[in-house]
Amino acid sequence: MTDTPKKKPAARGTPKAAAPKSARRRSREVALQGLYEWLISGTEAAVIDAHMREQEGFEKCDPAHFEALLHGCIAEAADLDGVLKRHVDRQTNLLSPIEHGVLMIGAYELKHCIDIPYKVAINEAVELAKSFGGTDGHKYVNGVLDKAAVDLRAVEVEAFKASRR
Repeated sequence: MTDTPKKKPAARGTPKAAAPKSARRRSREVALQGLYEWLISGTEAAVIDAHMREQEGFEKCDPAHFEALLHGCIAEAADLDGVLKRHVDRQTNLLSPIEHGVLMIGAYELKHCIDIPYKVAINEAVELAKSFGGTDGHKYVNGVLDKAAVDLRAVEVEAFKASRR
């Protein structure tokens, strides 16, 4: 009788293989990196854009969405901060650059990317914060953007709440 090794059953809680990232998610990640550079150094948007496009893996992102996020967030930084300041507990320039950038992307998508459902825009920002931010930064991002969504997408938020009743 030969002993054949038995396969061990997968342990509970073992993570499954991650689904491949969508081109839009990759564009958010690259835009966040560009916004981080901008928030830290103040480098011009065109220089950051060129730098980000040279990064390995850029070809896997949605270049139009990346461009809209990076340039839109920089061009509308004061307006986006105005939306955010109603819902943050400190001045936006005192936020970590990662949280600030993630919140800017989330607010920009809530304001301008109407084809993206508000819950998806918030979830994508939360995922960015989980990947790049501090330990509980994603919770903060979720809370702030939930409140900002009421300002920026009141009809959609109300319709969602009504459907849940």
